[in-house]
Amino acid sequence: MSAYVPEPTEGNTLRTIYFSDTTLRDGEQAPGVRFSTDDKVYIAQQLSKLGVDEIDAGFPASSASAFETCQRIAREVGPLMEGREHIGTPMTIAVLTRTLASDVETSYQAIKDAPRASIRLFIATSDIHLEHKLRITRDQCLQRIDAAVRQARALTPLVGFGAEDAARTDPTFLCQVYQTAIDAGANTVFLSDTVGSCVPAEFYQMVKHVIDHTTYPADTTRWAIHTHNDLGLGVANALAGIEAGACMVDTTLAGIGERAGNAALEEVAMCITTHSKHYRARHDLNTRMFTSLCNLVAERGGTHMAPNKPIVGQNVFRHTSGIHQHGLLRNRSTYEYLDPDTVGATSDGLILSKLSGRSAVQARLERLNIDNLDLNPDRLNLLFAKFKALAEDRAEVSDEDLRQLVGACA
Repeated sequence: MSAYVPEPTEGNTLRTIYFSDTTLRDGEQAPGVRFSTDDKVYIAQQLSKLGVDEIDAGFPASSASAFETCQRIAREVGPLMEGREHIGTPMTIAVLTRTLASDVETSYQAIKDAPRASIRLFIATSDIHLEHKLRITRDQCLQRIDAAVRQARALTPLVGFGAEDAARTDPTFLCQVYQTAIDAGANTVFLSDTVGSCVPAEFYQMVKHVIDHTTYPADTTRWAIHTHNDLGLGVANALAGIEAGACMVDTTLAGIGERAGNAALEEVAMCITTHSKHYRARHDLNTRMFTSLCNLVAERGGTHMAPNKPIVGQNVFRHTSGIHQHGLLRNRSTYEYLDPDTVGATSDGLILSKLSGRSAVQARLERLNIDNLDLNPDRLNLLFAKFKALAEDRAEVSDEDLRQLVGACA
């Protein structure tokens, strides 16, 4: 095995982790990112093919254009089954909604044409939000949740609820919040670290505490998690939430989102893929779409993906160290954990730089079908010396640079 390739798993022994994706809503809240309506419809189509269970298509009550975009996604993407034959259901089209009667009605009108339409309600529950932003009491918050969830459930059988700033909410009150939402009819409930304040152990305890202290129908309730990356722990916290009992994770492609971003879909998924035995879990995503989809989101959103971005960055399968390059030439698994093909990447492998050794230069000569200087040791020594001198002045020596060096050594 050249690098990590997922081993066959016994599907009946592993629980399924479902992915909800909020690239089109929370992802677009990243500073500098903007998607056109056509972009959003196309990205939604690709997310459907990817195998995502649910998307957060937007906030239809915020503007007429947002309403129209969500409506198009519901009508054009909601019924699609391409790439989902192994799942057996179309993707759920969800929209974000405040606990206001007018918002709930507007949201339903936007997505009612989707075969699987979900109204996803939210309200802040931490004391800092209740006091300074909403200016309501805890009891008033519970009343709003109960009324809005019941209204939404009367419109559609799929209703989500999330407590904004759950991680900084009093644990006892937080359990009351979710119990109220579940009793009113919510069947997907999101536990959130809205400002990315938690470390994994803390988030694990919060998720486990709420699940353990809430009464819910196990066969119809999905506990979901929504994490942010302000401390660089969005993915770690999402995985901690899964270990604590959640079966759905809310993510964005490439981790784009408000401030420092959200948990990256491809990172969470590949952690589950590569450590399915640890998490005792599996998923239905087509991981070979990850690289192209993340690049698509960066291109359409007008942003740039860092070259060292885990899983899908352009440097993930590129190597400059001479020691690493020598190992890779013997066996790729020496310095590559993932097989590029599993995430839809291509590996140009060896980057010729001042850190490269002879084995990398000779391998590149062979790839370029250059006669390797007839394997003459003196000419190879001269070429390597010239290569090292040139590499001191640039980050990477190109194939054309190498051809010119070969000519100079003729």
